[in-house]
Amino acid sequence: MEFKDYYKILGLARGATQDDIKRAYRRLARRYHPDVSKEPRAEERFKQISEAYEALRDPEKRAAYDSLLNGRWREGQEFRPPPGWDSGFEFSGAKTGGAGERFSEFFESLFGGMGVRGARRRSGMRGQDHDARIKIRLEDAFHGATRAVTLQQAGSDAGGRVALHPRTLNVKIPPGVTEGQRIRLAGQGGQGDGGARRGDLYLEILFEPHPFFKADGRDIHLDLPVTPWESALGAQIPVPTLGGKVQLRIPPGTQSGQRLRLKGRGLPGKTPGDQYVTVQIHAPKAETAAQRRLYEELARAMPFNPRNSVGG
Repeated sequence: MEFKDYYKILGLARGATQDDIKRAYRRLARRYHPDVSKEPRAEERFKQISEAYEALRDPEKRAAYDSLLNGRWREGQEFRPPPGWDSGFEFSGAKTGGAGERFSEFFESLFGGMGVRGARRRSGMRGQDHDARIKIRLEDAFHGATRAVTLQQAGSDAGGRVALHPRTLNVKIPPGVTEGQRIRLAGQGGQGDGGARRGDLYLEILFEPHPFFKADGRDIHLDLPVTPWESALGAQIPVPTLGGKVQLRIPPGTQSGQRLRLKGRGLPGKTPGDQYVTVQIHAPKAETAAQRRLYEELARAMPFNPRNSVGG
């Protein structure tokens, strides 16, 4: 998938005002509309223009898109959205696209989920619900915590340019929250009309990368390095968990890639998750003559060909 520079498609600089974006779209749409245009590849060009306008006309989507630029991506460059790329941006839930709109894979990878995250709509005069994604530590998901979270609300300044307005909220993170789960903050959404109550704010949870744990639902995964003698002879090894270190029994003859389970050592819940430990056998280098002789003696005493299964 290739990165699309929506400003370049509309012939605009990044500092363009919202009115500039609207004018550029109208001018280009008249020129390339497939019903009237004689330009080559008019239909394809019109689709690109419409997609660029959809991304940039909304200050919320535009602010999030701008955060991806910052010198990191160029038109046509191979692209995959970084995990949690739009975390910290607050969205008012406006539905992406219109009836029958079909945009590129690139657009959908960035904005395709916003209609889902913003699916809650105004009820009567009540304020609109807002949505945002936030990143938290796995340790906070395990123990629970109260954290200050800063969100960026996007709007337009007096000059018609996108302006970010940060606001900081104290968020209570319940123990056992999982990635993708949403936390509701009542009354922290959009303003209501005529004194009606505010909408709610829904925070979708993402996990920050951890140096050695990975989460899958409530289960936690860990790659555990062991020595050849620990795997061959068996051992009791201290293993980190989110709740602290525990002793794990490595059965004699354990093979590299074998997975062991620590029941109930994942994220807490009505049914707690487990921690799965994948064994990785690490052999030390023979750095001295004595160490090399030990390896040679082992090779003579225990002839073994691990490649028999692949015709070795």
